[in-house]
Amino acid sequence: MVAVNSLMVPLGTEAPNFELPTPEGKVYKLEDFKDKKGLLIIFMCNHCPFVKHVIKEIVNIANEYMKKDIAIIGINSNDFEKYPDDSPQKMVEFIEYMGIPFPYLIDETQEVAKLYKATCTPDFFLYDSDFKLYYRGQLDSSRPGNNIPVTGEDLRNALDSLLAGNPPPENQKPSIGCNIKWKPDNEPDYFKVP
Repeated sequence: MVAVNSLMVPLGTEAPNFELPTPEGKVYKLEDFKDKKGLLIIFMCNHCPFVKHVIKEIVNIANEYMKKDIAIIGINSNDFEKYPDDSPQKMVEFIEYMGIPFPYLIDETQEVAKLYKATCTPDFFLYDSDFKLYYRGQLDSSRPGNNIPVTGEDLRNALDSLLAGNPPPENQKPSIGCNIKWKPDNEPDYFKVP
């Protein structure tokens, strides 16, 4: 396990387009969410201890904020041939076991992760209704083993601020998690594990 920080893409960056399937084969595109008040994209996976540490709170946030017209999707970009715990079948099991209420999509080519400059799991990108980046950073300060409770405080504050029509929060701290498991020779230039 290599822990890395999110890249902190500049605020205001436009969300790149995507077209990705669920494990069941339903395809989602960016434009499917154009009438929402915001779009939260979470790069995540099944086996990462950082994701496992916060997944219950991610589900809580999803159940709460999807009712407030925030769209939420998860994207799994890991190389599931090398990491079979992140395979589409294991995604189905993870969705059912955790009660994940949002689409959980497969980025098999890893091109969407590259477009978004995702680096870790979990990596959070919150966009406004115009698909402009409003928040990218941590869920909260809890990490596996640091004994800080998982509250979702930072992400919740950003979501509330977006819904209230306020400017993006000034203090945005990077997320941290396992590095995305890139396929051989597919590691992007922006991503270098020390």
